Amino acid sequence: MIETPSLVDQYCHGVLRTELGLGTFESHLGPAAGPPAPGTTFFDTQTGFAVRRWCPPLLGLEPHCPPARYLARRRELGVLETGRRLLRASGISTYLVDTGEPGDLTGPVEIASAGDADAREIVRLELLAEQVADTSGTVEGLLANLAEAVHGAATTAVAFTSVAGVGRGLAYAPEPPGPGEVRGAAGRWLARRTVGGRLTDPVLLRHLLWIAVATGRPLQLRVGAGDPTGLADFATATSGLGTDLVLLHGYRYHRQTARLTGAFPHVYADLGSVLALTGTRAAALLAEVLEIAPFGKLLFSSGARALPELHVVAASVFRGALGRVLGEWVGDGSWCRADAQRVAAMIASGNARRVYGLI
Repeated sequence: MIETPSLVDQYCHGVLRTELGLGTFESHLGPAAGPPAPGTTFFDTQTGFAVRRWCPPLLGLEPHCPPARYLARRRELGVLETGRRLLRASGISTYLVDTGEPGDLTGPVEIASAGDADAREIVRLELLAEQVADTSGTVEGLLANLAEAVHGAATTAVAFTSVAGVGRGLAYAPEPPGPGEVRGAAGRWLARRTVGGRLTDPVLLRHLLWIAVATGRPLQLRVGAGDPTGLADFATATSGLGTDLVLLHGYRYHRQTARLTGAFPHVYADLGSVLALTGTRAAALLAEVLEIAPFGKLLFSSGARALPELHVVAASVFRGALGRVLGEWVGDGSWCRADAQRVAAMIASGNARRVYGLI
């Protein structure tokens, strides 16, 4: 049996502070944009089945109990007690929390208290820029305040993250934009922007990413549904500058993401979406990543948002998948147990502690 030590959740969000009905709860079980098929719910997914397997025993129920019974028990305990029970049973000792998601979500201090754990903030660059723009009336003011805000955030944030950079031209124009380009883009954005508008301009996004690179803090980039191999140019441009790149949400392109980690010393891969979305197939997907990526380049995360159940599921699925894969290799003599334990500790927490400078 391969033992997995306590986990560092290197990318997640807060959990909801409000009680949830069945429909609202199940809407957070998957990324689907539309309603479930008639006569079904989003509990009829790998994530939904995993919630029913791992979470009911933590609330005093039998595994696989019906969703309605589970939600009734959740309401009986209350949202705070439910959150405490689930998070403290997850085995996660540190949460790195992206605070840029909308909604009534807990911040790092609250999730640390609920989970009896440590927590640090990941600053979302787009949201920071939008907040700066709300108080900057001129182009010169916006650009000066933006640089100051990013460098100021770097004094307390454990990392920066960007949700739009990869999909809006980063891979195809990896170099920093010129001063004239930046001023022009800033002027256009201020002219058409209303308070609350999103930052989508590719020139400003590239400018923002390069400001973050200059701080030396790790930079998390969301791969999403696109092939990440185009990031090779950006990885080349940032090599040797002291900023690690962590690629998020690489599934279904987990093999390509894994190859990038082997090609560049400062590129790492997050395992969150590979494991959380595949449920009982997680071991097979993890084995594919381990075929390619150096073991010191892989980081556990839950990617969880809104439901503490998703932290539990991610941690449970990760432990089970890693134990099956490494246990099989130990069992057939390919690995020794000591090496398997060492690699498990690296992926579970050691790599994240090194990348983010956690004590």
